[in-house]
Amino acid sequence: MFDVPLLLIAVTAVALLFDFTNGAHDCANAVAPVVSTRVLSPRAAIVMAASLNLLGALLGEEVAHTLGNGVIRPDIIGSSRVLVPGALTGAVVWNALTWRFGIPSSSSHALIGGLIGAATALSGFEAVNTASVAGKVLLPLVLSPLSGFAAGFLLMSGINLLFSRVVRSCAMRFFRRAQIVSCACMALSHGLNDAQKTMGIIALALVVFGQEEVFRVPLWVKLSCSLAMAAGTAVGGWSIVKTMGQKIFRLEPAHGFTAELSAAAVIGGASLLGAPVSTTHTITAGIFGVGSSMRLSAVRWGIAGNLLTAWALTLPASACVGAAAALLLKFLIG
Repeated sequence: MFDVPLLLIAVTAVALLFDFTNGAHDCANAVAPVVSTRVLSPRAAIVMAASLNLLGALLGEEVAHTLGNGVIRPDIIGSSRVLVPGALTGAVVWNALTWRFGIPSSSSHALIGGLIGAATALSGFEAVNTASVAGKVLLPLVLSPLSGFAAGFLLMSGINLLFSRVVRSCAMRFFRRAQIVSCACMALSHGLNDAQKTMGIIALALVVFGQEEVFRVPLWVKLSCSLAMAAGTAVGGWSIVKTMGQKIFRLEPAHGFTAELSAAAVIGGASLLGAPVSTTHTITAGIFGVGSSMRLSAVRWGIAGNLLTAWALTLPASACVGAAAALLLKFLIG
């Protein structure tokens, strides 16, 4: 018989539930441009995204180490077994609310907010690794959408210049094929960054519950997180696809190619640095950048206000829920 605590099993199940909601949120964001331009059907986009998410998840562990071993200070938090379930509750509740209303908020920062809130409630502010949070969470939180916007704007401007003398029908055929490649890059980078976040949380739980002596990410954790994310994409999230692909700026294949390639480059670079950035923030900013390169009036800027509000609320809201959940679990479990 395996000596695995029941609470650890429950924590792992909740973590995979979070990955499921992450799939509905962020994988939908990742495939929104290629679906909205009708280059791929939703089913084909899901299959490709799920496959490349799995591959991306197996290519590195830098982001997992940041989430599981860099946001909080294990030497201060000790072996509190309610830390991880409290953090996950904060993230899942916020994800569920924004999913319900079709708001493309950040699952990544919901998870980080829940973790910070739970750790603070249990051991005070000193339990948070402020230097790591500032350098690898808050700074990328600001820089990733700015980089996505700038990359989308500049790349789309260059494409407009290069293809200005090309017959429109020929250009459309080229970008319909090219967008399949850009969507693949986007899905791969999503797996390399987002799929690692829950892996880090589960690996942290394994250390806290004494199942692992040192922090590492087992293969079964990588595979289960990737599959849970793919299932979330298959079940829900298409209201978010509509928001991303139609309400901000009506995308054509060239626009989708540019937004996806720009976001994939930013997310891939952040992954190599171990920075858990938001797919939502980055691809949305890329779409805004692409639209702005055409003309400012082409972008529905009113949508930006709603998105910015959701983004600004994500960290504090999920932190508050995470703190409350951790304290309640501590009272119930001890």
